[in-house]
Amino acid sequence: MDNSELVKLALGARKNAYAPYSGFLVGASILCSDGSVFCGANVENASYSLTCCAERNALFAAVSAGKREFEAIAVVGGKEGDISEFCPPCGACRQALSEFSSDGKMRVVLFDGKRERELTLDGLLPCRFEL
Repeated sequence: MDNSELVKLALGARKNAYAPYSGFLVGASILCSDGSVFCGANVENASYSLTCCAERNALFAAVSAGKREFEAIAVVGGKEGDISEFCPPCGACRQALSEFSSDGKMRVVLFDGKRERELTLDGLLPCRFEL
């Protein structure tokens, strides 16, 4: 699956975001090594610490289905439906993703409404926490 297809799935997932407090809608799609894809949207809560990002929702759905190896994740987001900037994963999502990318080579695909940008997880989180 190429980056554009992964971005399209993330855009579709974004439509399911629940963000009544921030208005910041995010969608993510994660590509498993076996070719399957899982999507997620951010889900806010009045108690902000209980909010869960789209990236972790996609990752956790995949892990719950027994997946453990991933190639890429696409993330798209913006305020009130506007996608005009890249929306990189937050630090918590970067750390959660790193649990399943021991070499840090997982592709992270961002989309600003016009162009894609591909990074690696290691590039986004060079000193991740490891045991």
